[in-house]
Amino acid sequence: MKSMKKKINIVLIGLMGAGKTTVGKKLASVLGMPFVDVDENIERNFGKISDLFKKGEQHFRDLESQMVKRISALDHVVISTGGGVVLRAENMEALKEKGVVFYLKRPVEDIIKTIDPTDRPLIRDNPAKLYRLADERESLYIMYSDYTIDASNIDKAISSILSVWDKIS
Repeated sequence: MKSMKKKINIVLIGLMGAGKTTVGKKLASVLGMPFVDVDENIERNFGKISDLFKKGEQHFRDLESQMVKRISALDHVVISTGGGVVLRAENMEALKEKGVVFYLKRPVEDIIKTIDPTDRPLIRDNPAKLYRLADERESLYIMYSDYTIDASNIDKAISSILSVWDKIS
């Protein structure tokens, strides 16, 4: 693993609903760093994610990769990614170039209780599909992350990330 001293961004990965945006915004505020959400930037530049998925997941993933490439070039930012960003190695290579990657892990049963699936194209018809997505992506989240953080409790997750960040930055 490359030296963490050269890493200047915090990158959050994990399932949809794991808390990436919530944790990211609070972390950015505490650290005085800008917060950048990949999905928000996709919507701002290309339209609603649910509409983009109507053209196929491949279409969405292509746009996501374009956005990740742009965002990963930024310096000293907290980046919240979409849950499927790990599906393309090129995305993670770009994010890891300057970023320390934290996998926010939260039990699927907790996520299902707290998210609204209507704006989540991959689980809109059946929220239980999130279990399958979790199974499919878990090894990728682990492989690409530098640290796994229990995101069951937002404040504890933030505290854990700050503790790591203080040691490596």
